[in-house]
Amino acid sequence: MTDHYHHGDLRRAVLDRALEVIAAQGAEALNLRAIAADLGVTHTAPRHHFGNRQGVLTAIATEGFTELARRLRAPEAEGQPFLEAGVAYVEFALARPAHFQVMFQPTLLDDDDEALAEAEDAAFAVIRDGVAELERAGAVEDAAAAVIAGWGLMHGVASLALSGSLDKARVRDLIAGGDIVGIARRSGGMLYGSPSTNRRAERGDTDD
Repeated sequence: MTDHYHHGDLRRAVLDRALEVIAAQGAEALNLRAIAADLGVTHTAPRHHFGNRQGVLTAIATEGFTELARRLRAPEAEGQPFLEAGVAYVEFALARPAHFQVMFQPTLLDDDDEALAEAEDAAFAVIRDGVAELERAGAVEDAAAAVIAGWGLMHGVASLALSGSLDKARVRDLIAGGDIVGIARRSGGMLYGSPSTNRRAERGDTDD
């Protein structure tokens, strides 16, 4: 075997192949030797970039949190209510299921990795800051509880959808015609209010 990839190309190729394996078989099935064989490179080549299996998974999680933060920031930049950040969380999970699976398995990751820590904090800061704004506007009374409740709700919807549990329990079609994004938006509205309510709260409007 020869290492015919350019330096940056091999790193990307390893990540892409790892994501394919995770999507099909789960993170537990990831094996660097098998990935090297699939890519036609020596078994040591991936280690030059990642060190070991944990390094690959940590890089995937870092990439995932970086994209998640970008998606979570987009609704505010577009003038949409905070509820849409929660919807964006679910949309990310549906679009990047392999990333999502790895990101929330901390025992698989290098918790001393600075890039991972920065990416995680950037993503969760959007959630914390968004809820803090709602608290200042009087839309929520307990920001700390609202952060955990909102995250738990959207993470739960995403996880139930990805595992097929919503279908198995025969509850998917109860609301929003079975559309997962619609389910997330309607469920989130129970916690943070409807989109129109959130817009009024964020502007400081009242019903007087």
